[in-house]
Amino acid sequence: MNHLRSFWVTGASNGLGLALVRRLLEQGHRVAASGRGSTQLDELAAQHRSHLLLLAGHLHDEHQAASAAQQLRDAWRALDGLIINTGTTDYLSAEVANDAVFETIVTDNQLAAEHCLAGALPLLAQGHMPQVMMIFNRYSALQLHSPTRVAAGWNNLPQWSREQREALKERGIDLTVVAPQSLKAPLTTAKAVPQSWTAQSAASELLSRLVLREPELILETMDTASLWPMAR
Repeated sequence: MNHLRSFWVTGASNGLGLALVRRLLEQGHRVAASGRGSTQLDELAAQHRSHLLLLAGHLHDEHQAASAAQQLRDAWRALDGLIINTGTTDYLSAEVANDAVFETIVTDNQLAAEHCLAGALPLLAQGHMPQVMMIFNRYSALQLHSPTRVAAGWNNLPQWSREQREALKERGIDLTVVAPQSLKAPLTTAKAVPQSWTAQSAASELLSRLVLREPELILETMDTASLWPMAR
């Protein structure tokens, strides 16, 4: 990335999302960050002031997501990049039973991704060489409902993301899907070996690949919690 750009990063309160925000700011870009409030984000906001915009609201709620997009529209009017970081959920209620946690992660992220992308599209249309990166892990990439069937947009979030590619391309927006290797439909015959990623090393690697605008990237980690700490 050779010039300063404007990014919206979701799931930014900790782990990989926070590391992405920090690295983008270090590179001099403007960043809008969505996520549960955190001391780290507040400290970054104090340090970077006009370069970091904290967006309030729960993105899985349609009205709150629309409000966040409007806040961004009022502040910047355009967006060059959207990074949807899934993997856990910042909004996991204590009332959710343990055996429903993973389904909640998938469904919350599905709604958040849909609402966030819808709100960002008008801004991306005004951006410079706009692009979207959607990041998943083994939890958010789970296939809900009819797990023996081929993955489709209605039961698998990475596949839903891929189904947006053609419509995004028509708008001049590139899409990169970052996910673990699918066991049902592997993207490559090479074995994807999990690595000891830290949030910082993964963020640096993903941002270095962003400029290449690759359609698919495989991300396998030995410790999911190091990139996506659970909220409970």
